[in-house]
Amino acid sequence: MMIRITLILMFMLTLSACDQNNRDTSEVSGGGEDNITIRVAWWGASQSRHEYTTKIIEMYEKQNPNVNIEPEFGNWDDYWKRLAPMAAANELPDVIQMDMAFLREYGEKGLLEDLSPYIENETIDVSSIPEHVYQSGMVDDKLFGFILGVNVLSVITNDELLEKAGVSIEENWTWEDMEQIALKIKQNANVYGSNGMDPPDVFFPYYLRTKGEAFYKEDGTGLAYTDDQLFIDYFEQQVRLIEKQAFPTPDEGAAARGVEEDFIVKGTSAITWNYSNQYAGFDQFTDAPLTLHLPPEHLENQSLFLKPSMLFSIPKSSKQKEEAAKFINFFVNNIEANKLIKGERGVPVSTKVSDAIKPELSSGEMKIVEYVEEASKRTNEFYPPDPIGSAQVMELLKNISDQILFQKITPEEGAKKFRSQAEAILKDN
Repeated sequence: MMIRITLILMFMLTLSACDQNNRDTSEVSGGGEDNITIRVAWWGASQSRHEYTTKIIEMYEKQNPNVNIEPEFGNWDDYWKRLAPMAAANELPDVIQMDMAFLREYGEKGLLEDLSPYIENETIDVSSIPEHVYQSGMVDDKLFGFILGVNVLSVITNDELLEKAGVSIEENWTWEDMEQIALKIKQNANVYGSNGMDPPDVFFPYYLRTKGEAFYKEDGTGLAYTDDQLFIDYFEQQVRLIEKQAFPTPDEGAAARGVEEDFIVKGTSAITWNYSNQYAGFDQFTDAPLTLHLPPEHLENQSLFLKPSMLFSIPKSSKQKEEAAKFINFFVNNIEANKLIKGERGVPVSTKVSDAIKPELSSGEMKIVEYVEEASKRTNEFYPPDPIGSAQVMELLKNISDQILFQKITPEEGAKKFRSQAEAILKDN
């Protein structure tokens, strides 16, 4: 599927390049008081995201009576499946929610507008946003996406189940500690010690960082780590934990789709591995006390990093770029809008907005802000955009991970298979 998406995007670029090069900015800005229609697209696993985003759109339309916004949204898989043919038809929405996994691919194929001019002319106000934060959407020297919120990897615990199991998580815990904690939870509380470390394309790269290695080469032409024993060790640990029923099987994990079905919400796991912004959803759907913890060995090799929860991008094909930029500015800088978001898309990037909404936050939502603020004291490094071909590598790693965890192949076989196929993908792209 990912290969087909890439081919479609390349074909679309060929068809539209001439038109885009000749289009004058003044012709597509949508300026003045003429009636304007823009399309805004996003993904989300929860109904609450769709509801509050719709309310924000209504707020914007009320303040800008000449603007009509058409919303388009879906779950993660459907969203990206719809976006590719839109790109091929030169019909991408005017504002598209973008992920770091796809930012470089869409940007370097000429599909996304550089947002830097809209910062320079102050259409997007960055006066209360640190430079290293909003520049996290840079690919080479172009700002292809504007960050909507800051995320940090986290381990979220059900504290009642930890107490029942007689375990606790210390700040300097190790991967070995993680395994022993998961086993004790299963033995003493009779629930999973963790939801498993899925998706592997999130947690395996983090594991590599704790070992002083990176997942991708800086130029994106291949895998950076050279010792396959790291791959083997990572997956052998998970196989052991599945065999001892401390981790769920991959099919059980796949069935737990969405926040409301997560193991920690159902009370069938004491721990869930997720990005920090997911805490709000878990806290909403369970009465159990939850806590955010930094992941294992985060102090080793400066492993911890910050990451845009998601970004907004403007396609080159948009005829309303100026209005699209104004909407992005509203979304990240309007205090009333962010009182509705409450950090669900990551901690607000504007310090002014973040400070203003704190009195409106629940204790659970405030925990997210405090967690990200604490992590930000330890690092200001943002994880870079993934290289072209990363979507295919992600899919490959997931497939091989499932084969290993179902014990259809060994971790050693998986390591060799992943390296050969991933290297071919990245080299071709």
